[in-house]
Amino acid sequence: MPPSSPSASVVIGVDSSTQSTKAAVTDAATGRLLAVGRAPHLVTGRHGARETEPGLWWSALCDAVTAGLKEADVPPTAVTGIAVAGQQHGLVVLDAAGRPLRPAMLWNDTRAAPEAAALTERLGGPAAWLERTGSVPVASMTAAKWQWLREHEPARPVAAVRLPHDFLTERLCGVAVTDPGDASGTCWYSTATGTYDPEILDLIGLAPELLPALAPGGGSRAGSLTAGAAERLGLPEGIAVAVGTGDNMAAAVGLGLGGAGLLDHPVLSLGTSGTAFAATRTRPASAALAGFAATDGTYLPLACTLNCTLAVDRIATLLGLDREDAEPGGGAVLLPYLDGERTPDLPHAAGLLTGLRHATTGRQLLGAAYEGAVFTLLRALDELLRSCGLDPDDADVAARPVRLIGGGARGRVWADTVRRLSGRPVLVPEADELVALGAAALAAGAVTGRDPVAVATDWDTGRGTLLPAVPRDLPTWHRLSDVLDRATPALLT
Repeated sequence: MPPSSPSASVVIGVDSSTQSTKAAVTDAATGRLLAVGRAPHLVTGRHGARETEPGLWWSALCDAVTAGLKEADVPPTAVTGIAVAGQQHGLVVLDAAGRPLRPAMLWNDTRAAPEAAALTERLGGPAAWLERTGSVPVASMTAAKWQWLREHEPARPVAAVRLPHDFLTERLCGVAVTDPGDASGTCWYSTATGTYDPEILDLIGLAPELLPALAPGGGSRAGSLTAGAAERLGLPEGIAVAVGTGDNMAAAVGLGLGGAGLLDHPVLSLGTSGTAFAATRTRPASAALAGFAATDGTYLPLACTLNCTLAVDRIATLLGLDREDAEPGGGAVLLPYLDGERTPDLPHAAGLLTGLRHATTGRQLLGAAYEGAVFTLLRALDELLRSCGLDPDDADVAARPVRLIGGGARGRVWADTVRRLSGRPVLVPEADELVALGAAALAAGAVTGRDPVAVATDWDTGRGTLLPAVPRDLPTWHRLSDVLDRATPALLT
């Protein structure tokens, strides 16, 4: 239903993800989702390359906002603010006129793995990076992609470097600005100092004037909607444009995590990629994790796997099965590393299947794919909790629910597999669009000056269904662990 009157305040939260853009038209007072506009965009590339023309993101944003406003049936004059949450790590390079010089290299582009390894050593090894940035370079990180670009396409006259959400925010308000959360995924931002690291910028040959300014948080006001953007979107000129953030940081805001909200509560996000993260005030230091900042400058340590719902769906397609038509894998083990892997850092890995018997069924093979994907995430979650000073085997810690979000969270087999392999209760939030809702809370923060996490907490966007714990399937866990440990040396090549 639309707001009760044309004077009701509406904010728009944009989720610009890997394959599509969503615009959540949201009642600013209650957080009620009035409509979600959607628009796809194209990902191209082979042999490790994953790229998108940045202009497609802008077109998709405009189309999604237009569709959302039409579906919500609210007057454009009711909209008071907009914010963008974007896929992390993407490298956007612009010329002096602000035009993209080439397609953006996306987070799941693995070509920069050699550059990441070389950068790690040039600064003095993993410990040196952890001390400064909280993260060790892997192929996903923007610094590695920038180094790849310098080595493979050195003639490009780069006048500006942006992350995806920075690029879109600048198109909205004309201001080049970013937030601590998304900036912390570059490996040239220091979570220790809250600034760009000058030694790292010098190491990678990146002039600081090419980068956007750093705002104190994603919910601060970047600027006002320009006349050109307002005309394209059909919105009032001059409304608030928030600084925005990365998609994982926005999801944490949408759950009411961080700031004055809940801390150290683990989250598993099941999407094209799988992520495990927790909001904490403890600065993490683990080479197995990305030691991100939250959008407000606290911390959001995160582990990311490249192979989650998309990989399992591919196995289902190969087997001719529906994604829900699975059962526990029995003795079969399937590590669905179809696109390399990030956590663990195995950029050249392929999928691995072992333990087949005559009695193994197709449904069990599909179940084994679920188990392999979930095991990878849960093992990363254990490391994440340790980095926050928590023992994952402690009874009190294990009793805390895992929040399950993303498209896979709606799948019965995903939820059942997480419960069985973790032995933990699972909370599935009711809200379908937590990234977009988190961005909407950032927009509301830019309009009102309030803490966006407090806004989302008042909206109660994190409420959901609690699924009780079930006995942990330790035999399957140990079988998966043994296979991964034995296979890792071969997967590294």
